[in-house]
Amino acid sequence: MELIQKYLSPDHVLLDLDVTSKKRVFEQVGLLFENADHVPRSTVFDSLFTREKMGSTGLGHGLSIPHGRIKGLREARCAFVRTRHGIPFDAPDGKPVQLVFVTLVPEHHPEQHLQILSEIAQMFSDKGLRDALMTCSDPDEAYRLLAEWSPYAPRKRSAAL
Repeated sequence: MELIQKYLSPDHVLLDLDVTSKKRVFEQVGLLFENADHVPRSTVFDSLFTREKMGSTGLGHGLSIPHGRIKGLREARCAFVRTRHGIPFDAPDGKPVQLVFVTLVPEHHPEQHLQILSEIAQMFSDKGLRDALMTCSDPDEAYRLLAEWSPYAPRKRSAAL
């Protein structure tokens, strides 16, 4: 997936983040973007939390895609977080979330925003990918799974099938 490869970097992958709420996820992601991309953590937090107030970004199947628009951001940036334990996210299926894919886009680029969200939704509709991300052992492996995923790649079949 071209957009994901372009906007997600290996240092933006966090595994087993020990948090208990989406607010804490947003705070930690804010720190990540502040340290790596010089976007103030409060700006990141406020953007994500404001969007979340409009409706949950929890999609079900343990996944959420929080996203926000950031004034002054030059290009989109993404982060992937797997939490240590499931956290409440008001997902439609009522299940807690452990896989969180955060997207920040420049304020005046709505088309790009929609393209990235579409690509992420397509990627995470793959149960095999979700399962692999839940069991991978290190951030580099998670990054590789995300960066190399393709809707056209053959999937390995479970031994149970």
